[in-house]
Amino acid sequence: MERKWIVGGFGLTVLLTGIISFISYQNATSVAESTSKLKRTHEVLETLIDVLATLNDAESGRRGYILSGDKSELKRYNLAIQSIDPKLYKLRKFVDKNPNQQQRLAKLESLLDKRLVLSQQSISLFQKGKFSPATQNSLANTLSKRNLHNIQQVIDRMQLEEEQALEVWVKESKSSIQSRMLIEIIGTFVTFVILFGVYAQLYRQMMKRQQAEILQRQLLQEKELGELKLQFFSMASHEFRTPLSVILGSSQLLEETLQSHIEKQKLKNLYRIQSSARLMAQLLSDILTLARAEAGRLEYKPELVEMQTFCLNLIEDIQTLSKDRHSISFDQQGSSTHAWVDEKLLYSILSNLLSNAIKYSSERKNIYFTLKSEPEAVTFYIRDEGIGIPKETITQLYEPFQRGNNVRGILGTGLGLAVVKKCLDLHQGKITVESVVGVGTTFTVIIPQNMRS
Repeated sequence: MERKWIVGGFGLTVLLTGIISFISYQNATSVAESTSKLKRTHEVLETLIDVLATLNDAESGRRGYILSGDKSELKRYNLAIQSIDPKLYKLRKFVDKNPNQQQRLAKLESLLDKRLVLSQQSISLFQKGKFSPATQNSLANTLSKRNLHNIQQVIDRMQLEEEQALEVWVKESKSSIQSRMLIEIIGTFVTFVILFGVYAQLYRQMMKRQQAEILQRQLLQEKELGELKLQFFSMASHEFRTPLSVILGSSQLLEETLQSHIEKQKLKNLYRIQSSARLMAQLLSDILTLARAEAGRLEYKPELVEMQTFCLNLIEDIQTLSKDRHSISFDQQGSSTHAWVDEKLLYSILSNLLSNAIKYSSERKNIYFTLKSEPEAVTFYIRDEGIGIPKETITQLYEPFQRGNNVRGILGTGLGLAVVKKCLDLHQGKITVESVVGVGTTFTVIIPQNMRS
């Protein structure tokens, strides 16, 4: 999913950049067109003003020639008249795409032609000596009041339309520039946010990969360490079990030999040897089981076991090994007789719980062992009337070498419940405990029957 986000982020960035570039290109093209239109409109206005100024210059030269007879004024008039045509040609090019302006320009050219005819008539009359004040006044009225007024009116209309167009182009240019700036700013910000998100995802993946590599190295080291521990404890267990078996066997032979000749009270040191040997053997067995579990070498081989026989044999073994006078009361419930379990692991689970119940209970106190076997799960209840477990230590019971703070001088290693938890985890079962200090403790072990492999 993170890879999809990263690829999508890059794709979205490229797409967004392309869209921004396309919009910027369109805006730039629009600005260029608006600039071209502005330039054309400005030149039209300048040309119209120039035409009007040239026309006034020509009129001034005509009047000066008629009034003074100065030929330089006539030359000035002719030059002004000659320069009007190029200006009109220039106007025709500028307004070739504007029908309204073309009509006005055609009207302007017609008026200018009429004015030129009238001007030539007045000059011809003057040159022939037929120009009188009355004729001058008549021509002046004709030229000034009608023709010149019409010319001025046409030019004013053309200027007005060009000024309006100029105002529109200016607004459009400003709008295009503002839109372009806004789009580029927003696009840059969004692109930055997307790239930042992509970078954050890449950084996160890099950190996760580094953490995974570190964890993998740690797991490999732990596995190697677990293998070394397993090899060490396997060797130690093998090396210690033989002398312990010799010690325990020899002490039992001495007990059988001496118990008919010596009082039982005098054999307590021999009993201590036996108890310590058994404790040492149990300690080695628990340590080896934990080492195998940590190394992933603790085998789980479930099979169909007849539970009542299994529990009765377990109780017999526990009572044989225990020298304390405790009565284990067994009760069977449920509709099933068999269950899928690993017999060795289950033996380790229940033997540790029964041994603890005996160990932490006073002499002659009862131990209650209940089996409830159903098709869905097999449940074991082990209840004692012992010293109980303080609430503050219950959460730590299944950690190695953890014991209640009220055990006082009772011997123990704190490995039994850790072994129970490891073996029970392989069964995918669970264990709960209820305890009251000074009253007793009840352990409940539930092993589901839906996993048979």
